[in-house]
Amino acid sequence: MLDIKFVRENPDKVKENIKKKFQDEKIKLVDEVIELDEKQRKLKQEGDNLRSERNNISSSIGALMREKKIDEANEMKEKVKDINDKLVELEQQEMELADAVKTRMMVIPNIIDDSVPIGKDDSENVEVQRFGDPVVPKYDIPYHADIIESLNGLDKEAAGRTSGEGFYYLMGDIARLHEAMIAYGRDYMIEQGFTYAIPPFMIHSAVVEGVMSFPEMQAMMYKIEGEDLYLIGTSEHSMIGKFKDQILKAEELPITMTSYSPCFRKEGGSHGLEERGLYRVHQFEKQEMIVICEPEESMAWYEKMWRFTVNVFRNLDIPVRQLECCSGDLADLKVKSCDIEAWSPRQQKYFEVGSCSTLGDAQARRLGIRAKGNEGTYYVHTLNNTVLASPRGLIALIENNYQEDGSIKIPKVLQPYMGGKQIIEPQK
Repeated sequence: MLDIKFVRENPDKVKENIKKKFQDEKIKLVDEVIELDEKQRKLKQEGDNLRSERNNISSSIGALMREKKIDEANEMKEKVKDINDKLVELEQQEMELADAVKTRMMVIPNIIDDSVPIGKDDSENVEVQRFGDPVVPKYDIPYHADIIESLNGLDKEAAGRTSGEGFYYLMGDIARLHEAMIAYGRDYMIEQGFTYAIPPFMIHSAVVEGVMSFPEMQAMMYKIEGEDLYLIGTSEHSMIGKFKDQILKAEELPITMTSYSPCFRKEGGSHGLEERGLYRVHQFEKQEMIVICEPEESMAWYEKMWRFTVNVFRNLDIPVRQLECCSGDLADLKVKSCDIEAWSPRQQKYFEVGSCSTLGDAQARRLGIRAKGNEGTYYVHTLNNTVLASPRGLIALIENNYQEDGSIKIPKVLQPYMGGKQIIEPQK
């Protein structure tokens, strides 16, 4: 959410930003916000004037009573009553206007960084750089679900009986490999100085509205019936929510944390679920990272954070690339974002395995997260990034470490988590 003062003083810049995001239907909201804000401020001023008048009158009543001027004192009391009635009316109108302003402000997109490429959707995202050489072996690589099934590691049929489409059982060495990847991502981030956390897997609606836009929430999140709780779609939500309504000490910044959680997503819409495979499912596990920092440090942290993900995947012998998200592909709260995509030797193309974003002070404003320094309090900046999510990361690892005999090489960094095992062989 933008600063209302910024919108008031820079309406043309806000409108131009909306155009860059190809959301022209929201342009009218800027003028509506400015008009409603002006009315609200006038009402507030009128209310302040009435309160001042009431205080003056109230002070005089005591003097009149002491002077036995009862009738005059009673007249003053009636004036105070009239002012109080008027204030109740003004405060109600002011509250309604404040709600109207907030409703509009919540859907006006954040100001994107000047470096963000302009484009309508993810088809216009821009490749920035590659890490590792993408290899296509001379032998065929089967579909990932078929590989995992040959290793007795997947049962979607049973999951269909227990839970329905979009769920799965991972078993045996594949389940162990899945957890090894998550554990390695955790330990890698701890080595970078991040504090490890396991957050709540359900959060209140006030936190949801603080970390994401309403359309995102509707498309992604499962609500617990009869309770003000949502299952998290990513641990970033509860990790940023941890600091809701807090005033942090400036000397404590930056706060750097890495968190583990299961994640739950509807995965509705045009892309749908993957019937056989594990690429798009309702439930997965993820190691995440978040940073809360000084405003002037957020871009430097952004550059550090996505590189951590690159390093994790390269250590797993997986080639990756960085893809800059264009303006139309950015969620409304984001200032700048990039995807990390892993190479698929089977499809001979890259696919998304993680995303890094800086949101400026948008989440901090919505959640009331501030820092206190020498010159007073101010809103902090928040960032988030995927360390490693599985099963997407598992798919990338299996394809890039698949051997002609049907076995899977286990990267060296994962072998300690697999009891020293170096290879997973097909079951006979």
